[in-house]
Amino acid sequence: MGMSLEISSVRDGDALSKISPARQDEISLNEQWARVRARLQAEVGEVEYRTWLKQVALAGVAGDEVTVILPTRFLRDWVNKEYGELITAFWQAENPAIRNVEIRTGTQTRGTAPSLTEAPAPVQTLAAAPAAPVQPARPESAAPLDQRFTFDTFVVGKPNEFAYACARRVAEAPATPGFNPLFLYGGVGLGKTHLMHAIAWELSNRGNGRAPVSVAYMSAEKFMYRFINALRSQSTLEFKNELRSVDVLMIDDLQFLIGKDNTQEEFFHTFNALVDAGKQIVISADKSPSDLSGLEDRLRTRLGCGMVADLHATTFELRYSILEAKAQRAGVDVPPRVLEFLARKITTNNRELEGALNRLVAHANLFNRPLTMETAHEVLHDVLKAHDRKISIQEIQKRVAEHYNIRIAEMSSARRARNIARPRQIAMYLAKQLTSKSLPDIGRHFGDRDHTTVMHAVNRVSELIAQDAAFAEDVDLLRRTLES
Repeated sequence: MGMSLEISSVRDGDALSKISPARQDEISLNEQWARVRARLQAEVGEVEYRTWLKQVALAGVAGDEVTVILPTRFLRDWVNKEYGELITAFWQAENPAIRNVEIRTGTQTRGTAPSLTEAPAPVQTLAAAPAAPVQPARPESAAPLDQRFTFDTFVVGKPNEFAYACARRVAEAPATPGFNPLFLYGGVGLGKTHLMHAIAWELSNRGNGRAPVSVAYMSAEKFMYRFINALRSQSTLEFKNELRSVDVLMIDDLQFLIGKDNTQEEFFHTFNALVDAGKQIVISADKSPSDLSGLEDRLRTRLGCGMVADLHATTFELRYSILEAKAQRAGVDVPPRVLEFLARKITTNNRELEGALNRLVAHANLFNRPLTMETAHEVLHDVLKAHDRKISIQEIQKRVAEHYNIRIAEMSSARRARNIARPRQIAMYLAKQLTSKSLPDIGRHFGDRDHTTVMHAVNRVSELIAQDAAFAEDVDLLRRTLES
């Protein structure tokens, strides 16, 4: 039902009693929406609120679903992607009866019902979502899958190709000996969750006459809360049966169970029951099983008995490929210089990298500005500042010395033995590449060497990089380590 966004000032109990129940409900809902907007403004800040959320209007409520509208499809998609969960959470805090908030495009004039112009779009910004697959059969405790996270949208490179291959194998043939459990680990934003969702989508849409399998995907935190609720409601048997009846159990961020002894115990028994029944287990965490201190030894041992695959920190090439793929799928023409700039500057994780590209494209679309280096510097100044870590020559010397197992004092010594001279040349090369120091300044940090010596070292290392792939990879590894 449509309703005005104007909030009534009626507060007197007698006056309120004269208003129809329908009108009272409308006033109550509008007051809730006002509080939701106030919380949004406090949460994201004045500038961000004015840019993205000020135009969000309340359209109506039907049952347990609230509909809000925005005037353009672009704004609808952006708010859906960046703020949809936050809006829903604030609505549910105001009114527990609300279970879903739908964001659509439409217009509303004061005193009139809203006009909805389009159906809601899938949550997305740059990556165009594939046609929505049939949801896999999974217990109510499972978390929803992101339609963007499929194998087709996963960009493969050296740092993640092994994990990708293992995930593909499990999706094609679950419970294959040697691949059960599949344990994926790596830092934040490197693609663990993407691969887990891709496995679930693949298993739920199996072709060639193969029946879909039942998949339960949830975070370790969700597993714990479900277990605690089962204990409180004395329904642990139903909880056990629910999870042990699936074909594939997927648990994300297992490190959350560290220190939760009772939950670990329940997970251990669930794990054993499923594996013994020939069912597939897929786990992700931020560290390998052997490094997850705080887990019970028997659980850590079981986790490492299948296939363990790590996702390494991304290389420049992989980051560039990810940005290029995102831009292509969105049909956005981003100059190579801008893609290269972002790939070199934002090295922490893929989420932040994609977020920067989303933000840059959104700004260009909203203000009809070209995607240039100047625009990138202006729009992403805060992000770039956070990543503009100053690398010192002393830090370069220390890392190179550790890598080649020599003493840091050798960087300034007169020794010319090959095992000393080559690391010293590499350190000079990296100092030239990663700092703003002049050649004479660099030479002074290496035993007061002349600037021509530094120039010779830089040229020699550049030649070896072009001639020797293994040497080039070694130097690139040092560069990535210093930039991370």
